[in-house]
Amino acid sequence: MKGWLERLRKGYGRKLVMLHAWNGWLVVILALSGLLLLGGFWRGVLGEGRVWLKTLHIAVGIASVVPIAYYLALAGKHWKQLRGKRWQKFNVYVVLGFLVGWLLSGLLLWQFKLVGPRVSNVALIAHDVLTWMGLPYIIYHSITRAKWLKDPKRRTVQSEASSVDDLHPAAPQPVYTRRAFIRGAIGAGLAVTIGPSFMKWLGESMGGAGGSGSIDKLIASNSNELLPAPQPMPASSPPIGGGAQGSFRVYTVTPIPSFSNANWSLRVDGLVDQPLEWDWEQFVKLKRTVQVSDFHCVTGWSVYSNTWEGIPVKEMLEMAGVQKKAVSAIFHSGDGVYTSGITLEQLAKDDAMIAVMHDGKPIPSDLGGPVRLIVPKMYAYKSVKWLSRIELIEGEHIGYWEQRGYANEAWV
Repeated sequence: MKGWLERLRKGYGRKLVMLHAWNGWLVVILALSGLLLLGGFWRGVLGEGRVWLKTLHIAVGIASVVPIAYYLALAGKHWKQLRGKRWQKFNVYVVLGFLVGWLLSGLLLWQFKLVGPRVSNVALIAHDVLTWMGLPYIIYHSITRAKWLKDPKRRTVQSEASSVDDLHPAAPQPVYTRRAFIRGAIGAGLAVTIGPSFMKWLGESMGGAGGSGSIDKLIASNSNELLPAPQPMPASSPPIGGGAQGSFRVYTVTPIPSFSNANWSLRVDGLVDQPLEWDWEQFVKLKRTVQVSDFHCVTGWSVYSNTWEGIPVKEMLEMAGVQKKAVSAIFHSGDGVYTSGITLEQLAKDDAMIAVMHDGKPIPSDLGGPVRLIVPKMYAYKSVKWLSRIELIEGEHIGYWEQRGYANEAWV
C-alpha cells in the first residue's frame, strides 16, 4: 500500500492535471445528461433513449468515485503545495464537497426502491440543490482558471498616481486587471442567468411544503373548461388529509391537452358485458368516495397526504360487468399517446381510483385533470393522466414507458 501511494505521489503534477481534466469531463457529461433527463420536452423526444441516457448518467456518477479516491490518495502532497493558499484550499473543499454530495445523493436515487420514497425524496432535493449551486461554481472556477486569463501581459486599468515631488512622479498603479474584470463579469453573468431559475425553484419547493404554493399555481393555470364544476364531498373540503405535503413536478410526453364539455368523455369497453360511456355532466353525477394517499414518482420525488375524490376502479368495472377471460385493463390517456396496463388483480385494491378532485378542488390540466387514474401503491407512471378510456383485454399490455424500459411491475 505504501509503495502504491509513493508511486502516485512521484507523478503528482501530471496526475493532478489529469485529475482536474477527468473531473471536468465528468461534470460536463453529468450536467448535460441531467438537464436532458429533467426537461419535459426531451422526455418525449428521447423516447426509449431516455432510459439509456439515465443509465449513462448513473454510470458516470458512479465513475466519479475514481477521481475522488485518486485525489484523496494525492491529498497529502497536494496539501503541502497549497500551504498558505487559503482560497485554493477552500476551493478544494468545495469541489470535493460537491462531488461527494452528488455521488451520495445520486446513489440513493439510483437505489430508490431499496431506500424508500422518503429517503429518495430528500436525496432528490439535495441533488437538485447541489446541482443549482455546484454547476455554476464549477463553471466559474473552470473558466476563470483558464490559461488565457493567466496571461502575464494582460492589460490593466491604470490610475494616475500623484506624487509630492513632481520631478519624481510615481508610476501608474493598476486599479483593475483584465483578469479580475473578466472574473467579475463571468460571476455576474452566471448570477443573472442561473440565479432567477434557482430562486424560482427554491420558492416553488418551499411554497409546495404544506401543499399551498405549487398546487395553487397549477390550479390557476388550469386550461380545462368543463361545467358544472364537481362539488366536493364534506371529507374533501376541508381535506381530511390536511392538505398535500410537497410539490408536484409536471412531466409529460406530449403537449398538455385541454378539455371542454364538447370534447371530453370516458369509456369503459373491451371484454365487458355492457360497454359504458359518460359525458362530463353524467360523470360528475356518479357517486364518489374519498381517500388519503401518498403519490410517488419513479424519479424520486413524492407528495404526501393527498386527499383524492373519485370512483374506485373496481366499482366502475362492476358497473360494466367484467367478462371471465379479461385479465388486464389498458388505461388510455386523452393525449392520444400515453397508455399503461394494469392487471385486474392489481386493480381490485380499494385505493385504485378514477380521481376527479384533489384536496377538495378539481384536478387541473397540468396535474392530469379533469380525470386521472390514481394507484397509490404503484409509481406514478401507472397513474394515467387525462384518462379517456379503460379497455379490458385478455393478456398483458406493455404501456408507453414500459415499452421504453420501465418495469411493468411498478409497486412502490
